[in-house]
Amino acid sequence: MVLSLSGTKMAHASGIRSIMEDIATSMRGASTGSLLNLSIGNPAPIPEVVGTWRRLFDETLDASFARASCLYGPSRGTDDLVAAIVEYFSGRYGWPLTPEHVVVGSGSQMLSFVASAVFTGPGAARDTKTVLPALPDYTGYQGVYLFPGGVAGIAPRIELCGDRRFRYHLDLDALRRSDDIGLLLLSSPSNPTGRCVSPQELDALLEIAADRDVPIFFDHAYGSPFPQIVETPEPPRWHENIINVFTVSKAGLPGERIGFAVGDPRFIEPMVSFVANSTLHAGQLAQQVTARALATGELDRLTAEVIRPYYAHKRRLGEKLLADILPADVNWRLHAGTSGGMFCWVWVDEPWFDDRALYSRAKEKGVFLVPGRPFFTGEVAPAGFGRHDGRCFRISLSADEPVLTQGLERIAAALTELRDAA
Repeated sequence: MVLSLSGTKMAHASGIRSIMEDIATSMRGASTGSLLNLSIGNPAPIPEVVGTWRRLFDETLDASFARASCLYGPSRGTDDLVAAIVEYFSGRYGWPLTPEHVVVGSGSQMLSFVASAVFTGPGAARDTKTVLPALPDYTGYQGVYLFPGGVAGIAPRIELCGDRRFRYHLDLDALRRSDDIGLLLLSSPSNPTGRCVSPQELDALLEIAADRDVPIFFDHAYGSPFPQIVETPEPPRWHENIINVFTVSKAGLPGERIGFAVGDPRFIEPMVSFVANSTLHAGQLAQQVTARALATGELDRLTAEVIRPYYAHKRRLGEKLLADILPADVNWRLHAGTSGGMFCWVWVDEPWFDDRALYSRAKEKGVFLVPGRPFFTGEVAPAGFGRHDGRCFRISLSADEPVLTQGLERIAAALTELRDAA
C-alpha cells in the first residue's frame, strides 16, 4: 500500500498522541492507584457540572429526540443552536450576527482543521501556511494541515518575573517577517500555559491579518464567555478578520465534540461547505442540548457558580504544592500571570534537564506528566535563553488533591535523580 502525501501526513501519530497512547496502555495494565496521572487533558468531572448536563440531555431527549437523532440536518448547525448562538452573542456583546455568521462543527479542533484546509496550502498565486504566533500552544494544531510543512510556529519572547516565575510574549517582529501566512491560529487562554493574548498583542495581530487579508482563528476553549477556566483580560472581540471559536468541551462535555465558529460570512461560508462535503453535520442531539444550555442560562450559571471558582482554587493549590514540593536547589519556574487554569506549565532552566528524560524517570516512579516538546513546532531558542522546547513540562490540575500532591512528590524525586546523575 502506498499512501498519498496528505495521507502520509495524516496517518502519522503526533508526539502528544504517542505519549497519550503510552500512558493509556500503562494505565490499563496497572493496579488501581499504583500509577498517578497528571497528564489529563479532560476537564475535571465536577459533580454539579455532570449532573446539570445529564439533566439537560434528559430534557432534550423528551422534547426533541426524533427531530435531533432520527433526521439529517443542516450542515451549518441545527436551527435551534444557530439561533441560540446568534441571540446569545448579539445580546451579550452587541455583535451584528445573522445565521450566516455561524458554523457548528464536531469540536473546535475539527473546526481548526477545516479552517486550515480552506485557507492554507498550495494556491493559485502562492503557497501559504497555518502560522502559530503564540508558541507554546495546543499540540492538536500541529495536525490540522494536509501537506508536509503546512504549519509554522513563531518562537516566543521570555520575561523573567521575579522568584520562580516567567511569562511568554509574542514576537511580533518575527511574525511580521513571515511571508507565507494563510491563517493565524492560536488558543487564548492557551493550552498549556493559560496565557492570554493581551489587548495590545491582539491589536497587532489584527493589523497583520488585515494587511495580509487572512483570518485569525481565535480559540476560546478555556476562556470567555464560557467556561472561564482562566480569567481573560477582555471579552471576545468582534472583527472582520477574526473567526471566534467556542466549545462546550471544557465546560464539561468533551465527549460530545461540539464547537462553533462565529465570524464574517466570507470566512464562514467556505467552512460550512467543507463540513457539508466531509462530515455532513455535527451530532444533532448534542447541538440541541447546547442550544438549551445557552438559551436557559444554565451554561452561564455553571460557569460563574461552579467552573470558574473550582479552577481558581485548583490553580492556587497547584502553585502552593509546586512551591512546597519541587526541589529548592533546582532552577524551575512556573508560567505566571494566570488566574485559574487546567494546567501548570513548568520550565526547568538547567543544562542537565530534558523533558523526555523526566517523562521516562517519572513514569518509572508511577506518575505521568506531559513533556513540553510537542507544544512547540521544532527547536525553539528565545533570544537570551538558549534551547527552550525540551526544558518544559505540563501537569494537569484536574486530579484530586491527594493525587496531585503525591504525583508532584514523585516528580520532585525524579528531578533530583536527573540532577544527581548529570
